[in-house]
Amino acid sequence: MVELKVVSIKTPDDANIIIGQAHFIKSIEDIYEAVVESSPQIKFGVAFSEASGACLVRVEGNDNELKEIAEKNCLELACGHCFILVLRQGYPINVLNALKLVSEVCTIYCATANSLEVIVGQTQLGRGILGVVDGASPKGIEKEEDIRWRKGLLRKIGYKL
Repeated sequence: MVELKVVSIKTPDDANIIIGQAHFIKSIEDIYEAVVESSPQIKFGVAFSEASGACLVRVEGNDNELKEIAEKNCLELACGHCFILVLRQGYPINVLNALKLVSEVCTIYCATANSLEVIVGQTQLGRGILGVVDGASPKGIEKEEDIRWRKGLLRKIGYKL
């Protein structure tokens, strides 16, 4: 039997979040290093939920508030071997490639600043992430003015020339 649950992830409006799965106790330190090496100005907290042994939520980061947010969300999610990375002063695009290269990282479920819900399956063994609901559903197809807005935004924030 699998019981489905929906866990709402709580983050500040000015933060981004990345949720993934990794597989070893050293993941917390390797994720920390990947973020710092990618973009040293990013403020972040990361929490990693062990799936064996002491089954603790391990927490690192360079911002106490973001560490606490990652820790609370990871404990609420309660899925083995998942990690939650909460970022400020940078975007997931700044760290995603580095995270994907961390040898323990198995999956990235999402990287977003949107409202976020995680669909969790619970069995007798424990809990696992089945998927995520990342923001709202589409309301239509972009028009010329939407294209201009998108291109303008990317240039304004420095991601396009």
